[in-house]
Amino acid sequence: MKSRREFEIAWEGLKQGASVFEYELDDSFFTADDAERDYRDLDAQVTLKFDKKTSFFLCHFDIDGSVTVPCDRCGQDFKLRLWDEFDLLIKLGSADDMEVRDDDADVVFIPRSETVIDIRDWLYEFLTLSIPLQRVHPDKANGEEGCDPEVLKLLNKLAASEEEEKPKSDIWKGLDALKEQNKRK
Repeated sequence: MKSRREFEIAWEGLKQGASVFEYELDDSFFTADDAERDYRDLDAQVTLKFDKKTSFFLCHFDIDGSVTVPCDRCGQDFKLRLWDEFDLLIKLGSADDMEVRDDDADVVFIPRSETVIDIRDWLYEFLTLSIPLQRVHPDKANGEEGCDPEVLKLLNKLAASEEEEKPKSDIWKGLDALKEQNKRK
């Protein structure tokens, strides 16, 4: 597991303007107490452009890398490319300002007394958000589906047998007759 201090930014010592921080993340980034994940072999590079202003910080997170995930269609693992960008505005304020919160998720308030910003939780959140909910093998270069062809054959066979087994409902029988009468008019 990486040290928590690795993800801390001592903003008070930084000059005004942009600073760039780079992070290499792998499976050790996630702690043992995390919920079970269905992805592994994380290899992500995160570049943080930290732009220090007088009373706020503009943060731009650029995520690039890959992770191994199971395909939702065929169940086989594949390497999913990660690429995403996130912006975050960190505003400095007093204890009184902390009570007045903005509903914007991209704005975070911290007290001026804090001299260090821990970005680990934001890295975790942005990394998790960059993994799509629906994960399907990308198509091959020749245009064929990337999923296992044997599994696709089985799925198509099962879908066809389910269609045949569905009982025909006579509830709509009269509706078809009405459609035919309306066409003739």
